Amino acid sequence: MSNAKRLEESVKTLEEGIAKVKLIMDGYPACKLFTSEEYMRYYDCVYLLCIQPPPHDLSTEILQRYHATLDESLYFRVLPFLKDKSGASLLAEFLRVWTNYKAMVKCLGGFFLYLDKKCTDQKSSAPLKEVALSCFQNRVCSVLLPELFDAALLLVSQDRREEPIDRSLLQGLSTFFLENGGPKKGTYYDMFEEKLLTDTSSCYSGFASEWLLSYSSTDYILKVERCLNDEKGKLSQFLYPSSVEKLLQVVHLKLIGETTSQLIEKQKAENLNSTRYQEVMVQALETASGKNARNYCPDVPI
Repeated sequence: MSNAKRLEESVKTLEEGIAKVKLIMDGYPACKLFTSEEYMRYYDCVYLLCIQPPPHDLSTEILQRYHATLDESLYFRVLPFLKDKSGASLLAEFLRVWTNYKAMVKCLGGFFLYLDKKCTDQKSSAPLKEVALSCFQNRVCSVLLPELFDAALLLVSQDRREEPIDRSLLQGLSTFFLENGGPKKGTYYDMFEEKLLTDTSSCYSGFASEWLLSYSSTDYILKVERCLNDEKGKLSQFLYPSSVEKLLQVVHLKLIGETTSQLIEKQKAENLNSTRYQEVMVQALETASGKNARNYCPDVPI
């Protein structure tokens, strides 16, 4: 067989592998699609196509095919399934396709391993794993990120109102954020944290007004204690400790820091024993915060 014919056959064989690997996006596990022998055959195809002397070296074309495979998978197997969804169903489907995409990229990485090493050594391209990550961010996240934020904030809001939710969706989205930049400034996680801080401020301003009308001053403080404990437990399941602390500070500010004068007036109107009221407040806040109440809530008269 002539060299030209061998190259032609390698391109054809690689295309067969690419067609199969795209099925991973539909949920088929790679171990069911490829034997070890097939896996090595696709690797050998890429290797052969990338070691030819100029002008027969097809490394550039094979790299373009890698890019095209990612684009085709996202345009035809991801975006159509996400565009009409919202809320929890959007998050669930997004996390499903992200999991499948990572599995597909891992499998493709084996096929294109030699090309990846060659590009890295020659500094002609970013590592293929980074290429795949950027592709997902540019094709999917750039379109859906606002909707993903809204869906996550809705779940947090529902959870705060004690409506049943699937918390694993928040955990999964947080993991996705961490896999795409972590908590650094300007990352998805950082943007989500900012939106969550704003949403939390608005949410607990409403709760403060509602609870001041519904509860006595003592019951209000006990409600705050339970709220801070619940909030810490829930947020800790999907956020960094530093984010949890920021959010708890916002909750405390809205429920206590900005209502102190109203609580004092309410306590006076109820003719509640001042000493007993202060004991309840200190005990509740120290239990919730794990800190000295004077440091945690300096504006409360103790």
